[in-house]
Amino acid sequence: GHTKTENMLTRVLKRSNRTKNRPTTSYNPIFLRTYSTNTEPTTIGFIGLGQMGYRMAENLAKSGHKLVINDIAEAPMQELKEKYGCEIANTPVEIAKASKMVVTMLPSTPHAQAVYLGGDLSLSAGLSEGSVFIDASTIEPNTSKQINQQIKSLGGSMVDAPVSGGVMGAANATLTFMVGGEKPVFDQVEPILKLMGSNIVHCGEPGTGQVAKVCNNLILGITMAGISEAYNLGVSLGMDPKVLAGIVNSSSGRCWSSDTYNPVPGVMEGVPSSNNYQGGFSVDLMAKDLSLAVAAANAVKEPLQMGGNAHQIYNTLSKKGLGGLDFSSTYKYFSDGTKKE
Repeated sequence: GHTKTENMLTRVLKRSNRTKNRPTTSYNPIFLRTYSTNTEPTTIGFIGLGQMGYRMAENLAKSGHKLVINDIAEAPMQELKEKYGCEIANTPVEIAKASKMVVTMLPSTPHAQAVYLGGDLSLSAGLSEGSVFIDASTIEPNTSKQINQQIKSLGGSMVDAPVSGGVMGAANATLTFMVGGEKPVFDQVEPILKLMGSNIVHCGEPGTGQVAKVCNNLILGITMAGISEAYNLGVSLGMDPKVLAGIVNSSSGRCWSSDTYNPVPGVMEGVPSSNNYQGGFSVDLMAKDLSLAVAAANAVKEPLQMGGNAHQIYNTLSKKGLGGLDFSSTYKYFSDGTKKE
């Protein structure tokens, strides 16, 4: 209920008063380079400076925008303040008051609900007529729609804009943004998104960005599990996995999980499977994305048989303490008895 959201917001975002008496930083005009007129330097709010958010915020700062930032961790905020003169805000409500355009990059649905709608400290408490919000988090499509409606009823507008492309894409500003929202709002945010990504796709009405992201990751989670199962069978039957990969990748079994991100150690260089499954996209994140797919399917009573099975595989890996490994460690699930008690 309401109190629970309030508590989460306070826990997630209410920061200590350490920065209350900080000297105000004047914005360094060196960053105000000339570039296309439709992205005039404006103040942009940014909440959520994790692996992805930090790099996305950095690209906005590099392109000349003044940023007002907020995160539960002190370090990334201080770093951005020192590098680009970003201003630190203690709560989302301060961010909404300081900037007409706000980007959020949050870990989960409850975080997004708290930041947008969690009472007096949330974004909704500080927005004014014409405020625009870009939520780049991956959250439940239905919740995304509800937040959008709420923001709209208060005089603001919003798009859901989950991303694909990972940490490298965020660093190089080559992310794909899957954007759900009304066309005029999409047109308004597109120039900002182009500073953080190279492929900006308008998916349709509010919520459809999340739908696209959930469906893509559902396919990815299933195919990685399927590829792992098949390669494990091949190896068990005495096949060299490199030879098998050569055949699969030039035959009808070919897919991204096999030809670009192969889960079998030693088959490909430069992928997590050849680095003890370190780095990449974690089992826990894949489990979270599949749980969104399961919840979305349940809401409309669509069967999700393969997705449900794949979800249990990632949950099992996670339960066994392997949630921090890359999601291609599904191969371990089949190959080294992780699936057995």
